Amino acid sequence: MTIVRQILQQKGTNVWSVAPTTTLRDTLKLMAEKKIGAVLVLDKGHIEGIFSERDFVREFSQTEDSMLDIPIQRLMTRLVYYIPPDLSVEECMMMMTEKRIRHLPVVEEGNLIGLISIGDVVKCKNRGMAHR
Repeated sequence: MTIVRQILQQKGTNVWSVAPTTTLRDTLKLMAEKKIGAVLVLDKGHIEGIFSERDFVREFSQTEDSMLDIPIQRLMTRLVYYIPPDLSVEECMMMMTEKRIRHLPVVEEGNLIGLISIGDVVKCKNRGMAHR
């Protein structure tokens, strides 16, 4: 059974994040530059929220102004589910499906050590199935 720690060993532990006061414009620039679908919103190392492409689409579709200069804390999802590194890939898939989320921060002993996406989990599952 594959666990999250093994995914992080392969993909690395880099986590792209922004401060709550970072503008939407700067957050979108970072996401485009790094080719990522979400960033964590951190305040002094503490997870305050997560901002994803979905958050942007939902907000942008409801306004005539692009509001690119507002702080990201006004748009981020505040309820962030996170997982320990010893959780199985199957458990991650179930959680992502149940909660309808695509990203899970990985926290160990109160410290952020990585971020996995649904793509990471699916790739891992597909590799496991190919070796059977």
